[in-house]
Amino acid sequence: MKIQWHKIQDRLKKELDANRYEHTKGVMYTTSCIAMAYGIDMEKARIAGLLHDCAKCISNQKTINLCKKAKLPISEFEKKYPSLLHAKLGAYLAEKKYAVHDKEVLNSIFWHTTGKEAMSDLEKIIYIADYIEPNRNKAPHLQQIRKLAFEDLDRCMYEILKDTVSYLCKHSKLIDKTTLKAYNYYKTYTRKNKSKKDNRCIEGLKNKESS
Repeated sequence: MKIQWHKIQDRLKKELDANRYEHTKGVMYTTSCIAMAYGIDMEKARIAGLLHDCAKCISNQKTINLCKKAKLPISEFEKKYPSLLHAKLGAYLAEKKYAVHDKEVLNSIFWHTTGKEAMSDLEKIIYIADYIEPNRNKAPHLQQIRKLAFEDLDRCMYEILKDTVSYLCKHSKLIDKTTLKAYNYYKTYTRKNKSKKDNRCIEGLKNKESS
């Protein structure tokens, strides 16, 4: 995958406002670090991080119009909250406008806002990096979550989704069903894995006692 980094960055500077561009750079650098820690392709992580918000500064009405023109599906929830559409439109623009054709990269951009069940490692990395990049400072438990990002991607996903769902409930905001499914999936997944880990520890102790 040959990436024209400077050309893409120069274009994004014009497309995004200053704060969004700084956030974008923060996500790009953070994805690189997390990918390095897990042996994931860093170039894929970097380009996904760089382009994840490429549609973020497009107005809601224009976003809807572009999605319709591109024949991208728009749910009833997205019609009410069109800002969510920047993720799927971003994946579309990453391919059509920025010539990125890698499906893993495009999928990670597509799902970086809502998350979903059983995400790939690259999808998880982009989702997590978007939440923890250095410019972020308002979310609860950031220190713990930033540490988890380099220890357990699935547990980190659960903690982020738990805080997200809690925030939305507390502020009486509706939750996209995809995000709710993702939350329930990672809650169940992490609890099952913890149970398996505990059982392995118990078996290990039993084996030590019997030897």
